[in-house]
Amino acid sequence: MYRVTAVVLLAIGAQFFLAGSVAAHGDSHEADGHEVRTVDVVEVNGLLDPVLTEMMAETLRGADPATTLAVVFQIDSQGAVVGDDDLAGLANLIVASPVTVSFWIGPAGAEVTGQAAQLVALGDDIGIAPGSRIGDLGEQALSPERFGTAFGLPADSDLVGSTVGYQEAVSRGLARSAPVLLEHLVGLDGFEVLVDDSGDKPMVEPVTRTRFRQLSIVDQVFHTVASPPVAYLLLLVGMGLLVFELFTAGVGIAGVIGAASLLLASYGIAVLPGRAWAVGILVFAMIGYAIDIQAGVPRAWTVIGTVSLVVGSLFLYDGTPVGWIALIAGVVGTAMGLAGGMPTMVRTRFSTPTIGREWIIGEAGSAVDHLSPNGTVEVRGAVWKARTNRATPIQPGEPIRVVAVEGLWLEVEPEVGAARDHRERAAKS
Repeated sequence: MYRVTAVVLLAIGAQFFLAGSVAAHGDSHEADGHEVRTVDVVEVNGLLDPVLTEMMAETLRGADPATTLAVVFQIDSQGAVVGDDDLAGLANLIVASPVTVSFWIGPAGAEVTGQAAQLVALGDDIGIAPGSRIGDLGEQALSPERFGTAFGLPADSDLVGSTVGYQEAVSRGLARSAPVLLEHLVGLDGFEVLVDDSGDKPMVEPVTRTRFRQLSIVDQVFHTVASPPVAYLLLLVGMGLLVFELFTAGVGIAGVIGAASLLLASYGIAVLPGRAWAVGILVFAMIGYAIDIQAGVPRAWTVIGTVSLVVGSLFLYDGTPVGWIALIAGVVGTAMGLAGGMPTMVRTRFSTPTIGREWIIGEAGSAVDHLSPNGTVEVRGAVWKARTNRATPIQPGEPIRVVAVEGLWLEVEPEVGAARDHRERAAKS
């Protein structure tokens, strides 16, 4: 026997039946002799940027009460990066919609705060999943005269600066209990399901068609790029790869990837509340690293570059945190790559005869530290790893001369007192 009920909504596998109800057979169909309308479900994940808000607006503008029962926004968002006018335009569409506009704060672990929470408060229906939170409304971005206060709360409500979880949101009447999306949908007026309880376990099948709307691939890329940690990491990757290309013999795939990363990062930072002066500090950090990369060993400019990198990273966005994981990954990865790996790469390329660096043989310099037999020397302002004959150790500051290049190492002798003077050997040859 079939009957309409919402009791078995928590049955295992209910959402799988829901997924199977995606409108592959049209927006509406006949059931029991009457037309069943469609529910549009839109996933809203991340900051409300121009791409995401436009998709929400298009869905609302296209909602036809003759074929659409409701528009449901499955939301997990911590604010918006669009202007107040754009936010107000979306709020107007929600309030004036001819169909029910519903928000489901889920799945478990979702969090809705800031301007996103202010928009949710305008919905005709709000559901929340266990483990989710809502609140931290912040400064009112929507006109109180036009839209009222969020959830009808006073201006000094505790929700202005804090959030509440599932139990408190339900008990305070902010949202209804909706552990899964299917249960939220069945809670909508007019949403129908069929339940077959003739077997050992009840089988539920939605009658009302559900249509899921998603961003196009291109829009998804731009929405992802407008995420604070993604834009930040793309900026560092782009600049780091371009610095790498400065020390290679020609433009390669690294330069192409770096340029593309930099362009995408520029879009993301432009959409987000990025600080231009912080971007300038990050560029200065890359210049500092490049100076010591040319020298071949980390020195004072590496310290300056690292400090600039940390400062620029911490203050890159105004009111929108990068996130500690992305921050640590960006700072540590950039410092290790540019201060550790790049100088070694440059010494390798510049010290091999295959790229025309034979000129360094015969050059004079000075010992940076004690060579007995290994240490470092300075030649033409650059610091190199070097070794000398064990019989002729060299003290820091003593003059030296390069007699050979072997891999990453310079073979050197003291200017005075060498076992065999290089200049004499050169004359005999």
